[in-house]
Amino acid sequence: MAVTRALQHAGVRWIVGCDEGGALYRGREGLNPAKQEYAETTNPDNLQGTADELLEGVDVFIGVSVPGAISVEGVRRMAPRAIVFAMANPNPEVDPEAIEGFAEVIATGRSDYPNQINNVLAFPGVFRGALDVRASEINAEMELAAARAIAGAISDDELSADYVIPSVFNRAVAPAVAAAVAEAAQHSGVARKSAPTPQTLP
Repeated sequence: MAVTRALQHAGVRWIVGCDEGGALYRGREGLNPAKQEYAETTNPDNLQGTADELLEGVDVFIGVSVPGAISVEGVRRMAPRAIVFAMANPNPEVDPEAIEGFAEVIATGRSDYPNQINNVLAFPGVFRGALDVRASEINAEMELAAARAIAGAISDDELSADYVIPSVFNRAVAPAVAAAVAEAAQHSGVARKSAPTPQTLP
């Protein structure tokens, strides 16, 4: 749900969320209040079906669920140049090696594959930036600023299908995220002091 909110704040409008029972849609019985709210703010066409069935023609799959949530055949039915973030750990939603050639960009939560999605890229910088300006909250503007700072750590000439997110060992990421978060806190009115002058790591 947090991922969806961040994407919506970034301007994404067509999102369909699924749980073990398939798509979250308006009118589906048995949804708890959080899932009901989710269904009201996503899935504009009120689609129904399993996650695997709903992959047809889709550009991006973001998995934060369980192994086997989608199939290789499901990925094959996605749009050309599809993006698959299969982040269940230690076993992704679909075998990354099995979908090579069907998805252009593949990311997982594992360090033994390219494009490891790891929260260590965000948390140190997010908290440092928030603390530096004594932010009263961490809001959507700050989260989006952090995401853009992480993405910006890779230059255009470095960007490739196997390198869409910086390494967890990239020491430039945390200071960049901290600075971006502090600035966003100030712009959004939740900072209670000015940001310090950025420090260069030795």
